[in-house]
Amino acid sequence: MNFKLLQLVFLTSIFMSFYSKFAHANSDEGTDEDIPSIEVVGNKFFYKNNGTQFYMKGIAYQQDTANSSDSSFIDPLADADACKRDLPYLLELSTNVLRVYAVNTSVDHHECLDLFASHGIYIIADLSEPSTSINRDSPSWDLELYKRYTDVVDALNNYTNVLGFFAGNEVTNNATNSDSAAFVKAAVRDVKAYIKDQGYRDIPVGYSTNDDSDTRVAIADYFACGDDDVKADFYGINMYEWCGNSTFEKSGYEARTEEFKNLSIPLFFSEYGCNEVKPREFTDVGTIYSDKMTDVWSGGIVYMYFQEDNDYGLVKVSGDSVKTLDDFNYLSKELANISPTSAKSSDVSATTISCPSQAASWKASTDLPPTPEESVCECLSDSLSCVVSDDVAKKEYGDLYGSVCGEIDCSGIQANASKGEYGTYSYCDDKTKLSFLLNEYYQQNGKKESACSFDGSASLNSGASTASSCSSVLSAASNSQSVSGSSGSGSSGSSGSGSSSSGGSSSSSSSSSSGSSSGHIVRPSVDSAQLFFMTTALTFFFGGLGFVML
Repeated sequence: MNFKLLQLVFLTSIFMSFYSKFAHANSDEGTDEDIPSIEVVGNKFFYKNNGTQFYMKGIAYQQDTANSSDSSFIDPLADADACKRDLPYLLELSTNVLRVYAVNTSVDHHECLDLFASHGIYIIADLSEPSTSINRDSPSWDLELYKRYTDVVDALNNYTNVLGFFAGNEVTNNATNSDSAAFVKAAVRDVKAYIKDQGYRDIPVGYSTNDDSDTRVAIADYFACGDDDVKADFYGINMYEWCGNSTFEKSGYEARTEEFKNLSIPLFFSEYGCNEVKPREFTDVGTIYSDKMTDVWSGGIVYMYFQEDNDYGLVKVSGDSVKTLDDFNYLSKELANISPTSAKSSDVSATTISCPSQAASWKASTDLPPTPEESVCECLSDSLSCVVSDDVAKKEYGDLYGSVCGEIDCSGIQANASKGEYGTYSYCDDKTKLSFLLNEYYQQNGKKESACSFDGSASLNSGASTASSCSSVLSAASNSQSVSGSSGSGSSGSSGSGSSSSGGSSSSSSSSSSGSSSGHIVRPSVDSAQLFFMTTALTFFFGGLGFVML
């Protein structure tokens, strides 16, 4: 009997090991290190375990992704050897935050994040990647973006030293594209909701902006205003005003501090380190962490670790070799001499701020795009009788949009963030949206076969049907046609936010790759190898269990 019991325990342990590998196939296992999480209270960051204030002493830690036009990029948190190589230099710079601009959600990050956690280093990760981000020139908040953003959350949520996520970087960069901020704020709202719905720990979600003189006040207020479930949790500015041996007054830091003194969420330099004068002596560091600025600012992140063509690097890396540059030595010396005053979380109270009014230099409505819902798009696609032909290349979609929208109302797939009006299917993929329009044209023209041709670009779908489960979904979607998602408006308060600058990073373009996601639902993908792995485990377990029980 005891022998059979031991066999049962052995089989159970093997099964649980298999199950664990399967269950966590699409998420990192989390850090083993005991490191306190960072929380937001009022306009400051604090260590959650003891309520002491947290100031960022950060480094942008990724080889430049600004010129990447596809999904190829180097994920610095997936290369354990590189992390071990760089750790001594990061510690020499007193680093406690690394900003990473793109992560690969299909690889493991445990070794790097565990290593950094053991030395008190936190991570702020951008949710986008070069080929999948909100495009300021043609902004959207759609299924593909939702999936990318939530995939990053799934991959990194288990790591306590992940301080937060950026939902966008310099998406709005001047008054002409200020409406794109509404799509980023919708992303903030939905990522925060996703984190809550999944039962993850409370991870802050914010935005990183450029320093544009026309929009700097309005955009800061825009992201900071509204209810807690809609507004950003923190706000970063890519700041390059202090060049050479400047001063608090001459650089513009004084003016910016005055402009943002009433901002109700944590504010910091998400990038800084002007390189117009070389070497960079970082004479602004002492001021950033002085009483002149610390009541408003929570430190900053220096751009950047790796030396590249843009000449912002602190070190030059070649294989396993790291050579520190003059900039590194100056920054190390300056950071070693700071001693910012520290507040206690119990002494800080939350405040609110009013949303900016629309004007010539600020066009974004507080009515935000709706949350992308995969079920709506799937039901719509299945119900369409006239669809775009499979052999039509995506590059040809534009001409088809132009043709059909010249004949019918296309508001069902359009989004207008200035007016706060969003079509019911504006977040669906391009093929579904185009098929919806072709089908509308087909319906309005008596369902004639000739009305579903477009010179062979459209074809009739003989399998079109609306499942019973889809009827209510599509009905609800139709009832919300061309209405806003959620409002970002909030209670009244003080105004918060500041010369245009040239930063080291740049916003990446919108996505062109495919993807889908269900709003607020995790559906881990299972490949054939994982399915075989799980099936084998189940067969082994239950077969062995039957043998033991004989």
